[in-house]
Amino acid sequence: MSTASRLPKSVQRFTAKLPTEVNRTIQRLSVLSLIGQTVLVVTGGAVRLTASGLGCPTWPRCTDNSLVNTPEMGIHGFIEFGNRMLTFALAAVAALMLVYLWNLRKERRDLFMLALGLLASIPAQAIIGGITVLSNLNPWVVGLHFLVSMALVVFATLLVNRAFGRTGRFMKQVLPALPSVARPVMLAVAVFSAIAVMLGVVVTGAGPHAGDADAPRNDLDWDLFSHIHAVPAYLITAGTLLAVYLVVRHKIGGPFRTASFLLLAVTLLQAVIGFTQYYNGIPALLVGAHMLGAALLMSASTNAADIAKYSPAK
Repeated sequence: MSTASRLPKSVQRFTAKLPTEVNRTIQRLSVLSLIGQTVLVVTGGAVRLTASGLGCPTWPRCTDNSLVNTPEMGIHGFIEFGNRMLTFALAAVAALMLVYLWNLRKERRDLFMLALGLLASIPAQAIIGGITVLSNLNPWVVGLHFLVSMALVVFATLLVNRAFGRTGRFMKQVLPALPSVARPVMLAVAVFSAIAVMLGVVVTGAGPHAGDADAPRNDLDWDLFSHIHAVPAYLITAGTLLAVYLVVRHKIGGPFRTASFLLLAVTLLQAVIGFTQYYNGIPALLVGAHMLGAALLMSASTNAADIAKYSPAK
């Protein structure tokens, strides 16, 4: 007896109405998931940069007596509680994605497992967030919270590419051939992007924006680790410039061309923001912009590496 035949009749009638191929709704949900994960990075940054990290001083409640923020908590409680609520919105998007993929769960296992992973991350992130609050914003726990968000941006980017048939087993077009060096270079850029983000977490943990006046710092040399953090950034820039050179030199069109120029734009923007904040006292607004740039960099580098992986070599 099949799984479908064991389901209640009402459930069978419902699943019969669900799509049997990837449609616009599934594609839109994948894009919404990527946007949501990126917005979560920004709101998480707003929590820390406005010193609202303990706006809700306990967890899982906002206060000992309230699940939600109260007027007495002011703007900090509103910011922290709003960031917590965004995770529920992301969970709803991931759950809805799984529902729409139900009839495709075997045929499009790639999409189903990515969506399942994004949904499973919600309680994991919530627990890490709770530990963050209960540990008085320990910088290493705060950093882990941010790194998980970066990983989810990567998964959401892959979900978009698979949903639109840009890469993977169900590609809708044959990608232009790339020079053989393109694939390892793009993979290296993606790896260096991840390393830059991890070192950025260390720099942030040593910096002034702790999320609360009494939150601890990691007591590392901020200036030294800022320079170490710049090393993979230089390598990202070099790899991206090489990719753009290959695109122009070999007159490569299609998705890889777009991905390379997009990655270049994001890389240069991050460099400008990084240098500007370093030489101007690390203003909170620029730190927030740099966090958004980190999410965009992870997405752009993942996209370029993913496209290069599925492009034939010359």
